[in-house]
Amino acid sequence: MEGGLLTNLYSLLADYGVTAHDGLVVDMDRAHYAMVPYLLMPDLNSSPITDPLIDSNYYTYLPLSVGLTVGEDTGAGTVTALLTTSEESYSKAAGYELETYDREEGDTDGPFAVAVSVEDAGGGQIIWFASDQFLTDEFNAYSSGANQDLAINALSQLIGESQSLAIRSRSLSYNYLTINEATASLLQVLMIGVFPLLFLGIGIYLVLRRRRMQHGAV
Repeated sequence: MEGGLLTNLYSLLADYGVTAHDGLVVDMDRAHYAMVPYLLMPDLNSSPITDPLIDSNYYTYLPLSVGLTVGEDTGAGTVTALLTTSEESYSKAAGYELETYDREEGDTDGPFAVAVSVEDAGGGQIIWFASDQFLTDEFNAYSSGANQDLAINALSQLIGESQSLAIRSRSLSYNYLTINEATASLLQVLMIGVFPLLFLGIGIYLVLRRRRMQHGAV
């Protein structure tokens, strides 16, 4: 590893047409991140590894990810993008030193893969998640254990245990509601604005109706 770059890994993946972009991926589509744009909630693409999570409507968190681009088929193997960002994503060249989420000169446009599976023509297999933080206790808890399930499914795929690709039982310690920023904003509007106004309107209606009934009885 030189200068913070996984030189050997990047070179290996390049043989299969996968390019890793220097920097940090942010996704400005509010349906594809939680809290901050670099806490990604990517789309899960259909594969034996991800299908159990898709079927159970689980979301994964990929924080602080490198952006991967899958190029043309090189003939060395088959590449599957497991997790992908939206069209509104880009890779911030400043990386951890970023000072703004806005797109700047030198940033690379997405969408990106943030996890790929490579099946070598000779029978080998590589699965790469482009975040070294997604299995920390914090982010695994945010995903209600979906990140861990994703990693275990990947390991099961690598060792050929197809029967182990599944959703595991949930720990009672997971008490997070996994939602994206768009849903969180909608809930805030409903809770802070719409519902109070609705209840106020109902209250005013009931008071006026009661007064009319009282006047009618007099």
